[in-house]
Amino acid sequence: MAVREIRLYGDPVLRTVADPVKEFGETSRALAQDLLDTLDLPGRAGVAAPQIGVPLRAFSYDLEGQRGVVFNPVLVATEGDQDGEEGCLSVPGLWYPTHRASFAAVEGQDADGEAVRVEGEGELARCLQHEVDHLEGIVYIHRLEPSTRRGAMRAIRRSAWFAS
Repeated sequence: MAVREIRLYGDPVLRTVADPVKEFGETSRALAQDLLDTLDLPGRAGVAAPQIGVPLRAFSYDLEGQRGVVFNPVLVATEGDQDGEEGCLSVPGLWYPTHRASFAAVEGQDADGEAVRVEGEGELARCLQHEVDHLEGIVYIHRLEPSTRRGAMRAIRRSAWFAS
């Protein structure tokens, strides 16, 4: 399939709640492959469909020996707490301390509409929460502490990639 261009912060698709995938088959399998192909570039742990300009509820992930695509994911469990630096392909080059649950589980469907569950701790838990947020129109910088978020917004506005 294809490595798709990542949409950057400021693109309206990143702030829009994604639509559920209702039909499974050739189109969902093609989207799944595009999400995986786009994920395959170095330094990538997850890619949500809105990040490639597709306003549908799907994301790919590749962390801790687990790799796949989840359509229509629902965050069904979170436990514990973790703090750590988080970044985003849609906010390139900027990393900020972000609070997340230390365990997360999502349930959804694979590219053929079959039920799937993905769960993990640590970085995988962070990834699952981050990608589900994208499907709700939330970019991780919106989860930052207010003072950190103000600094992040200043850094974004100064970035060469940000279109004013």
